[in-house]
Amino acid sequence: MPDFNQQVIEEFRANGGRVGGMFEGAALLLLTTTGARSGRPHTNPAVYVRDGARLLVFASNAGGPRHPAWFHNLSADPHVTVELGTPAGTVERFAATAVATEGEERDRLYAEQAARDPGFAAYQAATDRIIPVVALHRLDLGDPERHRAIAAHLVKVHAELRAELAALREGLGSAATEAEGPSVRDTPTLDRQLARHCLSFCGALHAHHHNEDSVFDLLEREFPELSDALDRMREEHKVVARTVEELEAILTSGAAPATLRAEADRLATRLEEHFTYEEAQLVPALTRTRAEPAT
Repeated sequence: MPDFNQQVIEEFRANGGRVGGMFEGAALLLLTTTGARSGRPHTNPAVYVRDGARLLVFASNAGGPRHPAWFHNLSADPHVTVELGTPAGTVERFAATAVATEGEERDRLYAEQAARDPGFAAYQAATDRIIPVVALHRLDLGDPERHRAIAAHLVKVHAELRAELAALREGLGSAATEAEGPSVRDTPTLDRQLARHCLSFCGALHAHHHNEDSVFDLLEREFPELSDALDRMREEHKVVARTVEELEAILTSGAAPATLRAEADRLATRLEEHFTYEEAQLVPALTRTRAEPAT
């Protein structure tokens, strides 16, 4: 399935949202969620229908006994990215919020989909679970209040990540100091709690940057003057991601705490430069009062 999904994703992006095979002619979108455990982005093709301003997707998993992984991901973090084919033959990418419908609304929406496509009736008949219907609401950045909320959230998340990384570096420093003592084994390893802390931080950072990437396209349309700055931030996200991956690789290799501390210090330097630049560029733009157009 991962290989099949990847083929569909590549064909979708290459052909403006159109694919062949079993999905030929189907209304298909690409849904990118943030991994509930890893914090990494995961993309899946999904059949959708329009329902007013929102899009509906169905966590059918082909009638399997468990919800698909993407549903668990968006249940943990409802901020998603949607890719949709356009009449012009391009693929539009936008941020959205995912909300699972409930009760009578869910039942009505699923019944309507089953009437449109009998395959969905067969999926529900094949499983004891209630197949979720998820509504995707496009993120609207035209509201100045939303701009200020994004700025406040950005500063808050940066502060939390800075504090987490500082605590992680302190823990690694203490572990490295203890490892130098005469009573410690010749090849010291990280205790499980500190290792989990490290992996948790890496996942949180991956998730934060994935969510930011999904919003940047919208910000660029709303604030075209930020285009160059946003391009730089996208590139910095890639550099930080490589540094995080290197830290994760060292962690899983069983390296000594001192080695991990040095890598965490390197990440801290890059991350602080990135956070400082991002705040300097985005916060003033998002919080300033914009002049009303002349009438």
